[in-house]
Amino acid sequence: MYKYLINLVIIMLIAVSSVAAQSAENEIREMLDERDDEIKELLGPKGTEHTQEQRDKLKDIINDVIDYRAMAQRALGNTYDEISDEQREEFVSLFATIIRDNSLNRLDIYRAEVTYNSIEVENDSAFVRTIAQLENVRTSVDYSMQKKDDDWMITDMSIDEVSTADSYNRQFQSIIRQRGFDALLQSLQRRAARSSST
Repeated sequence: MYKYLINLVIIMLIAVSSVAAQSAENEIREMLDERDDEIKELLGPKGTEHTQEQRDKLKDIINDVIDYRAMAQRALGNTYDEISDEQREEFVSLFATIIRDNSLNRLDIYRAEVTYNSIEVENDSAFVRTIAQLENVRTSVDYSMQKKDDDWMITDMSIDEVSTADSYNRQFQSIIRQRGFDALLQSLQRRAARSSST
């Protein structure tokens, strides 16, 4: 009888876990679909001219689901834990500015039709595999996600299996090795100023 009860509890726990994972998968897909629909609606047909207000709104919709701190920490690697709190805050702010401003460089990519290959959820982490098709070009777009409070946030994006955070990490570590963290910060300050002025 005792063994039967143990097995029953295990089965119930597995069932509850499976239902929770399915619920999270639906939640993530719904969130990404809503974001995609909002972007497409604001973009309008190909060739549409956008006001600065529309561009700012697009920037918000595209980027407000990104956890910049988590992505910045991964992009900076071990150096993130070695710098001061003040340097860390400035780095995250500059990194976020660059990501946000670069997101509008190629607006046509947001017109792609998105197909979900899989959404894998484990506790408060998720990995989403999608294919974005624009005309005859198919691109794999994958998201690493983390649940913060009640919201799922993107902590990294991989385009054709190339991680955004890892790409920045290679750039940043090269500068740090050659010239130090202060030189990286100055480089990001110039880059953020240029991207914000265009």
